[in-house]
Amino acid sequence: MSVQKEMDIVADYGDLAVTNGISVFDPKFDEMFYYDGDDLGVTYTPEQTTFGLWAPTASEASVMIYDSWDGALIERKPMVRDVRGTWVLTVNGNCNHWYYTYGVQVGSQWNEAVDPYAKAVGVNGDRGVVLDPGSTQPRRWTEDRPPLAAPVDAVIYELHVKDLSIHPQSGSSYPGKYLGLAERGTTGPDGIPTGLDYISGLGVTHVQLLPVYDYATESVDETKPELPQYNWGYDPKNYNVPEGSYATDPYSPDLRIRELKQMIQALHDREIRVIMDVVYNHVYDGYLVNFSKLVPGYYLRYKEDGTFSNGSFCGNECASERKMMSKFIVDSVVYWAQEYHMDGFRFDLMGLMDIATMNEIRRRLDEIDPSIMMIGEGWGMDTVLPEAQRANQSHAALLPRIGQFNDGFRDAVKGDIFVYGLEGFVSLGRGFEEKVKRGIVGGIKYEGAILQYAIEPDQTVNYVECHDNHTLWDKLVLSTDGYTDEERRSMHRLASAIVLTSQGIPFIHAGQEFMRTKQGVENSYKSPIEINRMDWQRCAERQSDVLYMCSLIKLRQSHPAFRLRTAREIRRHLHFEQAPEHAIAYTLRNHAGGDPDRHLYVLYNANPEPATLELPELGDWEVHFGNELVISLKQRRIQVHGAGMVVLAVHD
Repeated sequence: MSVQKEMDIVADYGDLAVTNGISVFDPKFDEMFYYDGDDLGVTYTPEQTTFGLWAPTASEASVMIYDSWDGALIERKPMVRDVRGTWVLTVNGNCNHWYYTYGVQVGSQWNEAVDPYAKAVGVNGDRGVVLDPGSTQPRRWTEDRPPLAAPVDAVIYELHVKDLSIHPQSGSSYPGKYLGLAERGTTGPDGIPTGLDYISGLGVTHVQLLPVYDYATESVDETKPELPQYNWGYDPKNYNVPEGSYATDPYSPDLRIRELKQMIQALHDREIRVIMDVVYNHVYDGYLVNFSKLVPGYYLRYKEDGTFSNGSFCGNECASERKMMSKFIVDSVVYWAQEYHMDGFRFDLMGLMDIATMNEIRRRLDEIDPSIMMIGEGWGMDTVLPEAQRANQSHAALLPRIGQFNDGFRDAVKGDIFVYGLEGFVSLGRGFEEKVKRGIVGGIKYEGAILQYAIEPDQTVNYVECHDNHTLWDKLVLSTDGYTDEERRSMHRLASAIVLTSQGIPFIHAGQEFMRTKQGVENSYKSPIEINRMDWQRCAERQSDVLYMCSLIKLRQSHPAFRLRTAREIRRHLHFEQAPEHAIAYTLRNHAGGDPDRHLYVLYNANPEPATLELPELGDWEVHFGNELVISLKQRRIQVHGAGMVVLAVHD
């Protein structure tokens, strides 16, 4: 049985007479119906509103007007077929705050769906809303982005909106809301700063937000804000609209937009950029999503047997290689960058997306501001997308200026995330030195076996903890049976130190600085709030660890040698030195990157026992960082005791 016939069992993909005999699954479909206009969705003025829909397989299309987010149908307004599969309707008069959907006749089926290009929706995102764009601007809304000279100058701090302020001791007046991150002057236990003031004090350059677009999940109902609801948000529903559960009033379509912008502005005012976590690789439900209702069979990928390709492990994949899906993704990213002033995008499961689409996004963002960052998960995924088209680590050479998360470095430092009891370099696992070195050089081709996927260091994102899998602390607890918490603390600090002093782009997870725990829960995407929230009591108790992270960030930012721009510079200035087992040493030599010190010597020591290392003859070495670990320092020899990082310097 053919793919077409198999699919006909579960859905009507339209009358071929409507498309001149071209099936939605035929590659010629894109040639015939690709539409490159910029007027899909709603174009509003006080005098008239135009609705634009791409639905080439539909024999009829209408705009369905409702009186509220859940009210009765007021009117069904027929649309007129236009060019290349589009439908249009212009309504005279002021349509501000109209609730609407699209209805299409596809073969024998009548389908109704939210506008994929909707910029505002009602509660729970089941209907689009026409809005006057002027009503969504906060009182203060500037165009300026905080400065960023190069991606490797970034220090990224990954954060869930609700996690930051939902703890009862967060001091926030807006717990779990966008405004909770915009709020100034909040304090927690022992008077420590919390929220925005706390993040600003760390010295990070970017906050990366877990999804803030409108998502669909059974665990979060926007009509029940009084309930303790929680989800990470990797369930896309309306890609171009903010999530309503983080707004102070989800029933107000313009308020969620205004409050998200207010939050972004508050971060920008503190010289902190904002990265948006985006999920264009799959949708929440491949059968119920608006894409599948409006143009069945087009937007998602299918196997030969007619079932969804499922490399996402979420039930389906978006067909980013198809022209109108690619256009939608590019249009969506550009919209967030322009309308919301987003400073970067993190692409979930980027390895399921195609190279051409990712490079087109890079090109379009460069037209807006070349400093807007792009990073993503370039994993090798099981998908029907041809291997040569996949935007993964294997094809980094074809994806310039797009960073990819370095999972090899992560596992080498702390131990394999899928083998809970396995140690890594910091926890005295054996044979990890060379793998850690690959991350130290930014994932580039350095020499011999020290090489990974990156062509340039801005293609590598180094990390040891993120929202996925166990926190670093929980992983160390699982893999270091018989060790004390104080010993684990030293391991934890060393792991963070390696991240902050390696070449490439450093990334830390919110709470990593105070050794965040999720009580052993591996993936807490729908766990109770108590598991996910930032524990401000723990933060207060571990202020010395917070200050240690601050010192690491300051160290990185004060030494350009840790932020070399090119692979050529890294190969020229970074030299690995002799070190015993469970230790790695290297120098950054000769004013590397314009550094204020002539030479730096960096030692990552996981040995709990005293260790002695020979120093290169480059001048008079002085302790620059980690003095508490140094037993003695002579011009050709250093003796250290305990796990941690030591940095020496030769001044001009």
